[in-house]
Amino acid sequence: MIKTIAIDMDGTLLNKMQTVSEENKSAIHKAQEEGIEVIIATGRSFEEARYALDKVGLECPIICVNGAALFTQEGKVAASHPMPIASVKNATEWLEERGIYFEIYTSKGIFSKNYETAIDALVDVMVTANQDIDPSQIRKYAEARLQLGHVTSIADYAELFDQAELELYKILGFSTDLQVLDQAASRFKMDEGTAVTSSGRENVEITSKHAQKGIVLEKYVNEKEGSMQETMAIGDNYNDISMFERVGLSVAMGNAPTDIQNLCDEVTGSNEEHGVAKAILKVLKKTIE
Repeated sequence: MIKTIAIDMDGTLLNKMQTVSEENKSAIHKAQEEGIEVIIATGRSFEEARYALDKVGLECPIICVNGAALFTQEGKVAASHPMPIASVKNATEWLEERGIYFEIYTSKGIFSKNYETAIDALVDVMVTANQDIDPSQIRKYAEARLQLGHVTSIADYAELFDQAELELYKILGFSTDLQVLDQAASRFKMDEGTAVTSSGRENVEITSKHAQKGIVLEKYVNEKEGSMQETMAIGDNYNDISMFERVGLSVAMGNAPTDIQNLCDEVTGSNEEHGVAKAILKVLKKTIE
């Protein structure tokens, strides 16, 4: 019997308009009413995740920035796993030397040295998760993201390194040169203190080795005296693999890459077909039976 459900956001819970459908919202509420705990597990910052959930009135704990921080349902930090400062400095230097655009996710939000490129980068992530969408629609969302203050402009990332109270959660790099991204992934995997994954065809995500969705989810479930065998994870991309490898029931979205679908126990509908709701309702039906 499933007692915990972990759900990714982009390409999974969110549709191409970056909103939670009424079907998905209703299914989550039904699961919660049945005593099943629903937890969001996303690469987004807490502010961006909370913004999307608040729009539809969903209350859940949130594993954000791929596991770099865990927030309670009330919005309190329950745990964090920042990157080692040496790893951040090394990655920043390597990426800047090669002219690769990147953002740094921190405990005080996201920082970018180039707003226009920040918009282009977000468009890439969203189009990857929703390949049939008009990029111009996503661009409007990306521009709104900046207007909402979810991204802060900074002249030099070195300004972040001397702030003792600031935790550095993730480096998110983008490039249309896939060979360079492969080189970046290989380079940063050599750092024993970091984990490397991606959420789109043209990005690379670097976090602490402890900041992985599956690791944080497992710790959360264990602390609640639950069982990972009674946990379901729903996702669509490579940064969800650490969850899929640990849970009792792994569910890939219909819009997930084929190799992600092949990793999972089941495949549900796409994010445009309310695949999250379908997966949840299937579990609830088995629970009732």
